[in-house]
Amino acid sequence: MELRQLRYLIGVADAGSLLKASKRLHLAQPALGQHIVALEEELGATLFVRSSRGMALTDNGRRFVEHARRVLADLEAAKASVLADGQHLTGEVILGLPTTVALAATVPLLRLVRTRLPLVRLRIVESHSGFLREWLQTGRLELSILFEDRHEPWLSQRQLLTEQLVLVGAAGAAGAGSPPLAREVPLRELGRLPMILPNTEHGLRRIIDAACRANGVELDVVAEIDSLPAVKTAVAAGLAYTILSPGSVSEELRQGHLRQAVIRDPGIRRTICSCFALTRSPGPAARAVSDLVDEVIRELVLTGQWPATLAEQRVTP
Repeated sequence: MELRQLRYLIGVADAGSLLKASKRLHLAQPALGQHIVALEEELGATLFVRSSRGMALTDNGRRFVEHARRVLADLEAAKASVLADGQHLTGEVILGLPTTVALAATVPLLRLVRTRLPLVRLRIVESHSGFLREWLQTGRLELSILFEDRHEPWLSQRQLLTEQLVLVGAAGAAGAGSPPLAREVPLRELGRLPMILPNTEHGLRRIIDAACRANGVELDVVAEIDSLPAVKTAVAAGLAYTILSPGSVSEELRQGHLRQAVIRDPGIRRTICSCFALTRSPGPAARAVSDLVDEVIRELVLTGQWPATLAEQRVTP
């Protein structure tokens, strides 16, 4: 049994078919199929149910894939422990950051990488969490910070922090639909306010919609805008309200352009995680960058620059 066979196995399990897996793994479909068959013959067990719709794991296959993921993750951790000297790590590391995280973390992270990993070239890709999740799965990213909103069997998620989202409005009664905010607002009151939110595929929107749905609140979304600067500009003009993390509007709050209200009974919270694809475990340089991301975020929280609560280090799966 070879390690590459375990990677191929996980790739097919995540893709659901040989055709999709062969494209993601950059391996010819017949060769990939032969590796899966050889693995089944060695184990003396059927790992997949084949059909015209693709390949689905059997009970034996699901159990074996879980062990395979752990084996590959442990191997990468062992390699990283040997190559832990940042002064000698080299290569490019591609890191995905959601916009709200990039606003706070990019500059301090770059400082740390240049100081402690001088031979590593960091490439930061800023986008919406939905796109980052997809690019992580397809191998365009080695690491990414994501919002934890659902479990994926191919994804390792290590919790970093939990933050409470806030209602954001104009500092004054700048528009007919936007009177000044109180300091707190019950969740049930959100349905009475005009809202500007990102589209329904956006990670932040999914978290907001799930919280409102669970509490019987139907939001009045008057516009969907994916650009964070555009959302803040529209809200500051008094056109509507939005829901964001406190850190993403800290500068506008300081300048008096926006005002925030704590959402209560209940609040809306999101958890931010450091993630990588289990089918493509990050190398030593990427793991070193991941450690620096943890350090930056921890420092931002402890110094009050990021209003949030540090999470206990829990890894899923």
